[in-house]
Amino acid sequence: MKKFLIVGLGNIGEKYAETRHNIGFKILDHFAEKEGFSFETQKLGDIATYKLKGRTFVFLKPSTFMNLSGKAILYWMTKEKIPMENLLVITDDLNLPFGSIRLKMKGSDGGHNGLKDTQDKLNTTKYNRFRFGISDAFGKGRQIDYVLGEWTDEEKKTLPERLDTSVELIKSFVLAGVNTTMNAFNGK
Repeated sequence: MKKFLIVGLGNIGEKYAETRHNIGFKILDHFAEKEGFSFETQKLGDIATYKLKGRTFVFLKPSTFMNLSGKAILYWMTKEKIPMENLLVITDDLNLPFGSIRLKMKGSDGGHNGLKDTQDKLNTTKYNRFRFGISDAFGKGRQIDYVLGEWTDEEKKTLPERLDTSVELIKSFVLAGVNTTMNAFNGK
């Protein structure tokens, strides 16, 4: 049975739950709600497993806070014996319009501290990442307030549909592979 580690980046704690920076957690929580499974707190994060068509999804919401995400990712990849090509890291992206999604097989951290720590701990920039656009609708010097801010009412209206699409992207990544998924979902 093939195993995949699906990591949603975010910060733990109620005060971060509905922030833009926590879209990785939000997507995994949405997946769990739709498919009827729950997370359990374990070492360095909340873990859940889900099986579909002979594949095992190991979901991870790191409890290390965003800037130390790589530690939890490396631990669970090693513990579950998951190869690099079966890793998917979900993160927010300021450089994409709100709700747009982009799957890539490698790339820079783009200034994102969670990705920066991940590539430091994995010692590579060649890992799959799913970027969810949160836009850059903030004033000069307001980036931290923006990413740690909550969704606007307008964003909240379209978020459920974008979360559904995100769940379908994750399933496609595991079942159909990264190239097919990029062709089907990038730019949607």
